[in-house]
Parts: sequence; C-alpha cells; structure tokens
Amino acid sequence: MKFPSTRLRRNRKSEWSRRLINDTYLDKSDFILPIFVCEGKNKKQEIRSMPGIFRYSIDRLDEIISRASKNEIPAVAIFPLIESSKKNNKGTEALNKNNVICNAIYQVKKINKNIGVMCDVALDPYTSHGHDGLIINNEIDNDETNKILIKQALVQAQAGCDIIAPSDMMDGRIGLIRDALEKNKFFNVQILSYAVKYASNFYSPFREAVGTSSTLKSDKKTYQMDYKNSEEALLEVKLDLDEGADFVMVKPALAYLDIIYKIKQKFNVPVFAYNVSGEYSLIKNGIKSSLVTEDIILEVIYSFKRAGANAIVSYFANEVIEKYLSR
Repeated sequence: MKFPSTRLRRNRKSEWSRRLINDTYLDKSDFILPIFVCEGKNKKQEIRSMPGIFRYSIDRLDEIISRASKNEIPAVAIFPLIESSKKNNKGTEALNKNNVICNAIYQVKKINKNIGVMCDVALDPYTSHGHDGLIINNEIDNDETNKILIKQALVQAQAGCDIIAPSDMMDGRIGLIRDALEKNKFFNVQILSYAVKYASNFYSPFREAVGTSSTLKSDKKTYQMDYKNSEEALLEVKLDLDEGADFVMVKPALAYLDIIYKIKQKFNVPVFAYNVSGEYSLIKNGIKSSLVTEDIILEVIYSFKRAGANAIVSYFANEVIEKYLSR
C-alpha cells in the first residue's frame, strides 16, 4: 500500500467515522470510586492537596454514595482517617469490629446494597509510625505483619466487605488471607491484590488524606517495588495469582502503562489500574493553572484502558462519567 491509494486520514474525516473505528472503549462500569471516611458527625472535609475530594463522616456518606450509584459506578474503595489517639505501633485499631471502616461498610450497604465495597488490608492508617506493617528490630517484619493482616481481612469480611484488597506488599499474605477466608466460610469474598505497588513519589496527597504524612518514618522501599524494575512485576503477579488472588492491581498507573500492558499480555487476567492521588492532583492543578484543558482527564483515563486495564480506581470517576459518558 502506498500514497495516495492509502490515506489513513480518510477514516478520521468525521466524528461518526472515528467512532466506527475506535478500538478502545470506556464505560461507566470501568470505574471504582475511592472514598475517604473519617470519624465524627456531619463532616465533609476537603483535602487540601486534592481539590474537589473530601473526607466524609459516616452520616454524610449518602451524598457521595448516591452520586456514585446514579452514575452506575459498580464499586467503591473506602479509605480511613484514624484519630491519632487510636494509633499505636501495632495498628490494633485495624482489628476493631466497630472501627470507622467497618461502620462505613455497613452504611454503604444500607444506602445501596448492590454496590461493591472494597477495603484495603494494610496497617499504615492505623500505626503511629505510618508503615504498612509491624516494626520489629528496626525492620518491617513480614511474617508477624501477615498474622495481623489475616485478622484485619476477616474483620472486614465479617462487616460485609466484598473485595479484600491487600495493599501492604508483604510476601505470602494473599495465600494466608485466602486460606483464612475459606476456613471462615467467606467463599465468595474476592481478593484484589496490589501485586504491583511501586515505592512511588505519587502518593503524597493520599498520605495527607489518611493522615500518615506526618507519622511516616523513613520510606517504604524495603517492601514496595523499585520503580526501575518491570520483570519483577510479573513474578509478583504470578505468585499472588497462584496464592488465590482474583484480580491484580498496578499502582500507580500513569507512569506504569508498560507494566499494565505486560501483565495483561502475560496472564490475561483482570488487571486494575490505580489512578493515584498524585496523578489526580497534578492534572487538577494543571487545569486550574490553565496549562492544560479538562479534556486531558479523558485522555489519561483512556490510556489505562488502551494499556489493558479492566477497571480503573480513580478520583475522576464521577467527573468523567458526568462530563463524557452521560451525554
């Protein structure tokens, strides 16, 4: 084929023609909406570093859950802000059956019993040191942490959580949690493994949202992945799938499109992309400064789908659906 017999621009000549040849599609069902919850009553607190994103007390959840339900978002991911007085070096508040996460699960299901609820299994919001695991002899102890994570997963499952999402990056925790769920007859509780979670610089706004910015000691490089590595991600995914994960997460997403693609091609399993807080804030601030237009949001979201993501955890979920998918 050669010019002029082949003119690729012919298929781009009009909007209807471009629609006919699209090879990537975006739907309302592709989103999971992250929601931050806090203790107290009648609270709706905007997060300073995340314009337009709020923490909600349990009695104010109806506002955000009703919006998500109207937009037909299939699932929400709940993240807690824990009061400082309830934090300690072992993160024991994570095992409290009446903690803010468990109460949020009850409330979400009360508002909409058909929406999926996903909860992180990790200790960082609950620990006084801000790490995802227990510190023993100045190290994050993998196996002792796993013992706590198993209990945390069961507490969340008992509260009605649909998707247990271990984001801690401890080795072996998926198999241990799966065994515990099976033994306790939570046969249908799904596990979304943060199999590929990088030690990224994109997490800072999230840490403000869950109150770990000021408490985190050192960094998380001994358990989260080195962002220079890609082949290691495939091994992490294989191990977690073998241990019983139903689907896997890549976090962050925007700088790791190659990783999403590799995992999808290698394993052909459901892959989720986490469009993280730092990505959200950079884009929002760029729009606010008139450096870019709002349409950049949709371009970024499509990049995750094009790379192979089945679902996208994104703070943009409601915005994208209302501006672009509800026309």
